[in-house]
Amino acid sequence: MKIFHKVIILLVIAAVPLQSCGYSNENKNMKNLDQDSTLVLLKAVSEKNIKLVEKILASKPNLEITDNKGRTALMIATYNADGEIAKMLISAGADVNAQDDLLNSPHLYEGASGNLSILNMSLAHGAKFDIYNRYGGTALIPAAEKRHLEVVKILTEIPDYPIDHINKLGWTALLEAIILGATGETQVAIVKVLVDAGANVNIADKDGVTPLQHAKSRGMDKIVKLLMAANAL
Repeated sequence: MKIFHKVIILLVIAAVPLQSCGYSNENKNMKNLDQDSTLVLLKAVSEKNIKLVEKILASKPNLEITDNKGRTALMIATYNADGEIAKMLISAGADVNAQDDLLNSPHLYEGASGNLSILNMSLAHGAKFDIYNRYGGTALIPAAEKRHLEVVKILTEIPDYPIDHINKLGWTALLEAIILGATGETQVAIVKVLVDAGANVNIADKDGVTPLQHAKSRGMDKIVKLLMAANAL
């Protein structure tokens, strides 16, 4: 009987590490499964496969994993101008302030592209205004340059939005609207929105040239009148 008991004990002891290894492998497989589902999510978003994205989101994957360009699933949807998938991702908890390798976030990128749908969603879910694009600028600065009038209106209506933020080039949104913006009625309207919103019309560039001086040198007569009416120097 003693021998029999010893045999049983030895068999139990031997089985323990086997059970432990099995549990470890199971955990590893689960991690791999989670990782794979998240990578599939990036591909599904890239391909605009809404049904697959919806199915993957039901498994609650890591929404902040990035591709080789530092883009989250939400940033990929933003580049695709895919408002429907972007909405799904944001509703699932995707970080609207995650920046990719180019330092774009959804709200920053939409300043340059003008997609109002994704811009509004990111603003409604906590977009931060103290993170900047690769030029050290806010979303308002490229919006003012690229004639996205509606974007400029939306951003300047936000209380405490940094309208006079200066980027690495030494330009505010007003300066960039004048220096790089195309001449025309839309640009005049953008400058008017900025001025009416309280933009400082006398912040000069790195060379000390003011918005008024730039407008005069570019022959922007209507903008010159707007700036002079706002006591520009």
